[in-house]
Amino acid sequence: MKGVFSAPGDYIHFKSQVPLHKISIGSRQWRYYEFGPKVVPPLICLPGTPGTADVYYKQIMSLSNKGYRVISVDIPRVWNHHEWIQAFEKFLDAIDVHHVHLYGTSLGGFLAQLFAQHRPRRVRSLILSNTFLDTQSFSASMPWAPVVSWTPSFLLKRYVLIGIRDGPHEPFIADSVDFVVSQVETLSREDLASRLTLTFGPASIGPLLLSDSFITIMDTNDYCAIPRELKDQVSEKYPGARRASLKSGGDFPFLSRPDEVNLHLQLHLRRVGVEAKPDIGLQNPRDSSGGGSSDKNKEKEDSDNPPKDHSKGSPSRDAKNKEKEGANNDPSNENSGESSSNPTSEDPIHFAASDNDGSDGSKKVNEEIHKNTASLLRGQLKPMLLDIRVVMEIQLILATQAVELTRSYSVLYLLLSLYLGNLYNTRCHRLNCRQNV
Repeated sequence: MKGVFSAPGDYIHFKSQVPLHKISIGSRQWRYYEFGPKVVPPLICLPGTPGTADVYYKQIMSLSNKGYRVISVDIPRVWNHHEWIQAFEKFLDAIDVHHVHLYGTSLGGFLAQLFAQHRPRRVRSLILSNTFLDTQSFSASMPWAPVVSWTPSFLLKRYVLIGIRDGPHEPFIADSVDFVVSQVETLSREDLASRLTLTFGPASIGPLLLSDSFITIMDTNDYCAIPRELKDQVSEKYPGARRASLKSGGDFPFLSRPDEVNLHLQLHLRRVGVEAKPDIGLQNPRDSSGGGSSDKNKEKEDSDNPPKDHSKGSPSRDAKNKEKEGANNDPSNENSGESSSNPTSEDPIHFAASDNDGSDGSKKVNEEIHKNTASLLRGQLKPMLLDIRVVMEIQLILATQAVELTRSYSVLYLLLSLYLGNLYNTRCHRLNCRQNV
């Protein structure tokens, strides 16, 4: 492992975009991240013993961009498995989530199975990674488990870190180990003691009411802190589950192999019937307060109304009516719905792209255009729409908005495309001059 850890750039970007929520339920405090459309059933990620809610930041950013809702939680300070089941159920009630899809690794996978066993109506599917079915083998290997709650912090951290294999690693695996080690340093003595108590306390997974077809088992094949025989027991218990084997990835494939893990997670969610909502964009982090009456009302409105464009500067009713009239009168607008999920799209770019009759159409578009920088720039390109290159530039801006890039990125894409287009025209002009000579 590296001597000095520096936070990855994508993690710094994640922290700047997604707020960390903290809510107190009884005597326990829950820390969690939430991102994605609230109308989509959430995927809740449960970490292992050394992990925190931060370790799933790659899954949050990737899946939320595709229209899924992801919640990553810290395991709170609970001291037995029955207490965990009750505490997690109260947490779901507090954030107003009724049915969940659980993704758990190591201890998180064991707790996910335990919750699915005792609260079967609330769990729709499971993704289990490098996990186990009972705690007997762990309790047998730790004779001082009864006094773990009184053990000093440095001994607990040392015990947890010994379980993580130390070098030599491939670079991406070494980075994942360094990141998790940095998260262990943020855990208090009580946090580590409670998680080790859940690992060593007597418990085992019984029969689940959940069908094997709604379970995905995703394990790494190189090495892991969970012994191979324990992972094989999980596979034998769910013979009808889908297998997703990773050739390598170590203990933390969600960090070392994020692209593969995210792909398997997305395939699982599609297979169990979770429909992504990429057209409505990412949930505003400032609105993801984790429950409350205002959030409930918003969810009801979202479920009753069709998805709408959440971009800034939404047009008034008069502007919307004018756009609908323009769409009905424009015969070339029949195919405009191909680039938007709404057949009667309110984006004025469709009218601009299909209007070739000169200044009258330009004035009409400028009256209906949204009041943001990207849309204004697109309106200024109206006189040049006969050039096929300009039409391609407009479609590029529309694509950037479809993946919910910020306004500055949209402007950057536009300026870059204009520069490349002008460079292309200049070179073509020079080539023609040479041929004429």
